[in-house]
Amino acid sequence: MERRLAAVLIADVVGYSRLSEIDEEGTRIRFHTDLHELFEPKIATHHGRLIKTMGDGILVEFHSVVDALRCAVKIQQQKAERNAALRPEQRMLFRIGVNLGDVIVEGEDIHGDGVNIAARLESLAQPGGICISGTAFDHTVHKAEVGFSSLGEQQLKNIADPVRVYRVLLDPSEAGKVVASRRPRRRAVILATLAALLIAATAIVFAWQWPSVPPRPSVAVLPFANLSSDAGQDYFTDGMTDSLIADLTMLSDLDVIGHNSVFAYKGKPLVLADIGRDLGVRFVVEGSVQRIGDQIRVNAQLSDAASGDHLWANRFNRAAADVMAVQDELSRQIAEALGLKLTQSEAERITRPPTANLEAYDYYLRAEQATRTGRRSRLLEALALFDKAEALDPGFAEAFAADAHATAYVWRSAYDDVLQSALARKRAYEKASRALALDPALSSPYAVLAVMQVVDRRYEQAVTSAQQAVSLGSADAEAHMALAYVQLFSGNHAEAGAAVETALRHDPNLSAINRYTAGLVFYLQRDYTKAIDSFERARDGSPGNGDFVTPLAMAYARAGRLDDARATVVEGLRFLAGRDSLAGWRISNAHFRNEQDLAFILDALREAGLPEWPFGFKGDEHERLHGEEIASAVIGKLLRGKTEPSGGPALMQIERDGKAAFRSATQMITGTVFVNGDMLCEQSENAFGRADCGPVYRPANSPAETSYAYVNSTKVFYFSPVK
Repeated sequence: MERRLAAVLIADVVGYSRLSEIDEEGTRIRFHTDLHELFEPKIATHHGRLIKTMGDGILVEFHSVVDALRCAVKIQQQKAERNAALRPEQRMLFRIGVNLGDVIVEGEDIHGDGVNIAARLESLAQPGGICISGTAFDHTVHKAEVGFSSLGEQQLKNIADPVRVYRVLLDPSEAGKVVASRRPRRRAVILATLAALLIAATAIVFAWQWPSVPPRPSVAVLPFANLSSDAGQDYFTDGMTDSLIADLTMLSDLDVIGHNSVFAYKGKPLVLADIGRDLGVRFVVEGSVQRIGDQIRVNAQLSDAASGDHLWANRFNRAAADVMAVQDELSRQIAEALGLKLTQSEAERITRPPTANLEAYDYYLRAEQATRTGRRSRLLEALALFDKAEALDPGFAEAFAADAHATAYVWRSAYDDVLQSALARKRAYEKASRALALDPALSSPYAVLAVMQVVDRRYEQAVTSAQQAVSLGSADAEAHMALAYVQLFSGNHAEAGAAVETALRHDPNLSAINRYTAGLVFYLQRDYTKAIDSFERARDGSPGNGDFVTPLAMAYARAGRLDDARATVVEGLRFLAGRDSLAGWRISNAHFRNEQDLAFILDALREAGLPEWPFGFKGDEHERLHGEEIASAVIGKLLRGKTEPSGGPALMQIERDGKAAFRSATQMITGTVFVNGDMLCEQSENAFGRADCGPVYRPANSPAETSYAYVNSTKVFYFSPVK
C-alpha cells in the first residue's frame, strides 16, 4: 500500500439535488460544461491531476498546495464572472475544500484522511467559497492574492483530531489579510484548562467501569410508495410515512431527518449512498403501502446507507382498521433493529394511538396533505377537514395541533381570502390551547404560540414559548425555526442563526416559509451568500408565489448585484399583480423590536426598485392634503369611487366618531378611521390590528367623477365625498 503527501482539492455543487429536481437534464449539462471548460483547463494550468468525478463532486490531486489553492481561487473567481452573465435559475455554485495531508494510493485513485479532511472542509465552505486546513494555510499564507479568516479548530465528522480551518477571502480588497479567530481571555483559558484537567482526571478514574459511547444513530425515513391502484390514496401513504417520522423523532437517542428533506426524494430513483451522504445519515428506511378495500399491505426495510445492507425488513397484512397498530409495530421494530433502548415514557408514547376514530384520522391525513401544498385553495379545504376530524374526536390532540399550525400560516401570510385575519388569529390561539390541554407534551402548539406572540410584540413570552417547543421537540426542525423567527424579530441575531443551523441539521431541505425566515436571519447577519441561497430555495420551493420572490431582491442589492435585484422586483410584482410595496413590507414586519433591522430591509428593497405604494402609485406632493384638509374631506362623509387596479366601484362610509366601513369587489373592512399628522389611517382587525396609514391627494389625472386619491398598503382609492 503506497502512501504519499499530497495537496487535495475537492469541489461539490451547492444544492445539486434541488437543481436536478427543477431541471435534471439542464443541471447535468451545466455541470459537465463547467467541468470541461472551467475545471479541467485550470487544473492543467496549475499542474494538477483530475482523479475522478463523484456524481456532482470533483477530486483533484496536486504536488504543490500553493498550486491547489491558486487553482481553487481562479475557479471560483471565473465561475463568479460566468454566473454574473446568467439568469439566477441558470447559475451553479461550487464549494471547494483544500487540504495538505497523507493519502493512500491505489492505482489511479487516492483516499484516506487527507482526502476525507478535504471533503469535510468543502462542506464548511460557503457557496462560491473555499475552506482550507491549517496545514494548507501554513504553506500558502502570503503566497496567493487572497486573505484568510480563521474559523479556529473544528471537530470534523469521522476525523479523530480537531482540524484548524481557514476561510479564504476572495475579495481583492482583503488580499494579504489574515483575520484571527477570537481568543478567550487569559482567565477564561485558565478556567477552561482546569475544567479540562478535572474532566480528564474523572474520565481516567471511571473509564474502567464505563464503556465507550457509540455515536448516535441517524435515520431518514423515505416516502413510502403508494402501490394502490388509486393515486388518490397518496394522502394515506404519505400519512404512514409522516407518522413513522413523528414516532421516531420522539426517541431521545436517535437523530431523524424531517419531512421536507425526505419528501424531496418522492417518486425519484433512490441511490442509498447518495441519500446518506446528502442527508448525513447512516440508516435509511424504505417502504410501500397498498390499500385494497378494507385491507392494507405494508412492506418496510431498514438499510445501511453506505453499504446498502438490509438490517431489518418486515411485511404487514392487516385490516385497514389496524393501521395504527401497524404504525406502532413499525416504530418499535425499527427502534429495536437500531439497538435503541426505549424509556418507559417513549414506549408508552409510541404505543398510544392519536385517535380511536378511524374516520377522524382519515380526515386528519387528508387535511395534512392539503396543508403541505401551501396553496390558498387547499388551505381552505384543509381547515374544513380539520373541523370534521375534531368534531368526530374532540380529544384528537394532534388534529388540533396541526389545525393551529395551518391556521397560523394563513394568519401570518395575511391570506384574508382563506380566513379573515381576526378570525384566523382567534382560531389559531384556540386550537393551539386546546391541543396543549389535551397533550401538554406536544411541541408544535408552543411553536405556533411563539410566532403569534412575537407578532403581537410580546417578545419575552414568545421566546419562552419557542424554547418550550424546542425542549419538547429537540429533533423538530419546525420548533427550531419557530425559535429562529422569534429570536430574529426580538433582535437576537446570533441566537436566531444558531437555531437555523440546528434546524438545518434535522431537515436540510426546509419548507419555503422556513427558508424565507432563514434568509432573513442570514441577511441581518450580513451573510449575503447564505441569504441569497436561502431566499432562492424559498422561491424555488414555492413556484409562482411572489411572496417568496421579492425577498431575494434585498440580498442581491446588498451583494452588489443590482441588475438582478431590480429584475427580481419586477418578477415579484408580476406574480403579485402589483400589490407589493414598501408600505406593505413596513406594516407586515412592524414587529421587529429593533427598528434599524426593518430599515436595513426597506433600504435595500427601495434600492432594488420596490415602489413605496401598491400598483406603482405616485402622488404629486404639491397636490397632497394636510391633516385638517383630510379631516374636512372625509370625516362624517360617504366616499364613493373606484379602486386600482380593477377600476371597480368602492364605497367608504366614515361616521363622525371615526367608525368606518370600506367595501369593494374584493374587500370588506370595518374598523375605525382617524387622521394622524398628514396621513389618513384605517385600523381594523386586518393587518395584525395595526393602523394602515397613507396620504390623500388631489390628482390631476384621477378617474372621472372623483376628486381625491387615497393610498395605503393594500389599495389605491379614487373617491369623491357624497354630502
